[in-house]
Amino acid sequence: MRNLNTICRRWSVAVLGSLMLALQLSGCAWMEDKPIAIAAHVWLGYEPMFMAREEGWLDTKQVHLVETHSATESLQLLAAGKVDGAALTLDEMLRARADGLPLSAVMIFNVSAGADMLLARSNIKKLADLKGQRVGLEQSSVAEVMLAEVLRFAKLTKQDITLVPMPVNMHLNAWDSHQVDALISYEPVASQLQTLNAVKLFDSRQIPNTIVDVLVIRTDMLDRSHTKAIRHLLSAHFQALEHLTHNPQDAAYRMAPHLGLPADYVISAYKGLQLPNAAHNYQLMSGTKPELLVNASKLSKIMFTNKLLKQNDALTSLIHAEFLPTDFLSTDE
Repeated sequence: MRNLNTICRRWSVAVLGSLMLALQLSGCAWMEDKPIAIAAHVWLGYEPMFMAREEGWLDTKQVHLVETHSATESLQLLAAGKVDGAALTLDEMLRARADGLPLSAVMIFNVSAGADMLLARSNIKKLADLKGQRVGLEQSSVAEVMLAEVLRFAKLTKQDITLVPMPVNMHLNAWDSHQVDALISYEPVASQLQTLNAVKLFDSRQIPNTIVDVLVIRTDMLDRSHTKAIRHLLSAHFQALEHLTHNPQDAAYRMAPHLGLPADYVISAYKGLQLPNAAHNYQLMSGTKPELLVNASKLSKIMFTNKLLKQNDALTSLIHAEFLPTDFLSTDE
């Protein structure tokens, strides 16, 4: 009987050990580094990320950039679960969160300071002249926020104009074929429209800190297994941004084909954008009351007032700054 008990105990220990090993192996597999897929369309603020890929600074085995034609398409991919994150404006992020997508911002690409604008035919001299005109815009919240502010400045309502919804990749054709009298657009398309005699009447400098582009990741993807890929993407983007800052002419030459602009247009197009580096990102996104969170709260109220949101965003888990590089932080006092 004693031998039988000993055998049973040994068998139990062996089985328990096997089960623990299986659980450990399963746990390790669960925590393995995994790649991420990010959707983004052509936009100046996102271009350093694309340049990082083209120059080999971004490991495509860790990060897969899915190029789209518009923010609308990027949001559709996010909603369908085909990507883990996307490059969006802050207001697009707030609307997606309101629709039930759990999104968190991990980096700021840019702050628009003139790059988003209203362009009109030459006979439209001032904003009030938009009354009765056809205004084209993408069906995204950033365009609708711009429109709301344009109408506020013009002392008009939506009923005073005819809205013509269209994605940004159709703006040039719509202008050329006289389908619209004015367009709410953004770079690089805005510069192309101006070469076709479109006149700028309003831009994002008149509504400072309202249009901010961020890298969003599904909040449920902010786990141990995706940390390495997210941090790598941010580091690669900032490496490319540093190249743009210190070697603008060379960077413009490299980015021009993807942007669809002549190289000598690229630098001037960037004049309407602030491009926060890692240190500036850290300032805007960290601390007890991050500036990005304050701006998001103000933007949420603007959107709610203009019926672009059913209710103000609670801002829960809106920001996750822990993936930002911190090499710039001095350890010396």
